Amino acid sequence: MSDTYHTTKLRPIPEGKETAADILAHVYSCLQAKGYDPITQLVGFVLTGDPTYITSYEGARSMICRLERDDILEELVRFYVQYRLNG
Repeated sequence: MSDTYHTTKLRPIPEGKETAADILAHVYSCLQAKGYDPITQLVGFVLTGDPTYITSYEGARSMICRLERDDILEELVRFYVQYRLNG
């Protein structure tokens, strides 16, 4: 008997569209361009879901709102692990 212990399976972002990595890179550069600390602002957004942490400059806010916060966390963890494993 296979028991998943109520594990939630996350759906990946569909192929052929902007990836979470693309959106995060764009949002990061927009936050920098407007003089914000991108890390602090992105952490605030991920923790609260409040889109006002993200500037609307160049559509950054509307882009990041297309992503689920779990998609953002998944991308960040994926990048971190790949970076750590590949040095």
